[in-house]
Amino acid sequence: MRLLIVDDEPIIRSGLMKMAQDYSPAFTHIETAINGEEALTIIGDAEPDLLMTDIRMPRMDGLELCRRVHENYPHILMVVVSGFGDFDYAQKCLAYGVKHYLLKPVTPPDLYEVFDQILRTMPQVHIPVSRYVQWVERMEMSIWTLQADEMSSLMEEWRQHCSNLPAKQLRDLLHDIMALLQKQLKEKKRTATPALEEPLEAATKAELFREFEARLQTTMADLLSARRGNFKDPMEEAKAYIDTHLSVEISLKEVADMVGITPTYFSTLFKKMTNQTFVSYRIHRRMEKASELLSVPHMRTVDVASEVGYDDYPHFTKTFKKIFGLSPSEYRSKLGIR
Repeated sequence: MRLLIVDDEPIIRSGLMKMAQDYSPAFTHIETAINGEEALTIIGDAEPDLLMTDIRMPRMDGLELCRRVHENYPHILMVVVSGFGDFDYAQKCLAYGVKHYLLKPVTPPDLYEVFDQILRTMPQVHIPVSRYVQWVERMEMSIWTLQADEMSSLMEEWRQHCSNLPAKQLRDLLHDIMALLQKQLKEKKRTATPALEEPLEAATKAELFREFEARLQTTMADLLSARRGNFKDPMEEAKAYIDTHLSVEISLKEVADMVGITPTYFSTLFKKMTNQTFVSYRIHRRMEKASELLSVPHMRTVDVASEVGYDDYPHFTKTFKKIFGLSPSEYRSKLGIR
């Protein structure tokens, strides 16, 4: 947990910092500011999880600071530290989400009791494992298939879902995601993904999201560059595979595995890119191939059916008529072939 202490009196400021440093469990980072204006600058650069502020300070007082934080960083928890004479003034901070008030001089037991209360009541944001795994899988597929729009859409979805996460928890989560994406992409292309290897440097949640998305975009660009002229669009590769295997039965899973995409994502992406389901596309391609073969005079209709994967001749005839509005024999008659 990150802590920001704001007080214009050096002795009080250093005293609060010393007490905070001695607290267990330890804070991951403790920073100080001499007034509300400086505090807002620090918060903009590196959002703390907890803000502890005095009331009376020059340039910007604690009340205005609490108001600004409440409006712009509602997830930051706040503790007001003030003298006895400022009690009524400090109560105004309640309207800005302040739930803890300490009276000067602050003692370690009083401060630690407040820290304990905050730790007990801090919301533990939980990301369901199923949602997490599904999202990472979809993101990996969007990168592998170079679907930039899909990647942007997934990032926006993740931003909304993780909006209540503290910055520290968000950073840890994004690092876990990067490691998993790195592992999965490395298995596919057998090389490292530099943009996903280095830790994120941003401090605030907004910056973390921006840096993470930039890393993903770099990874996609690196992938495209590595493929160069050898790149084959996964959907075009899938369609070519289907077109050359019309005479045999192939499954959606078989084609998905061939292009390195999970069956579920492949099914969704295939329909999005072709406006047809996998099954519908195969049927239409078989019938188109059949129409070409039926124009060859010496080929028997039953042999045409077999060539496009239909051992059941009546079923072939029924399917062909459904697509072209004519039976195979009527189609041939129209071409002048008997």
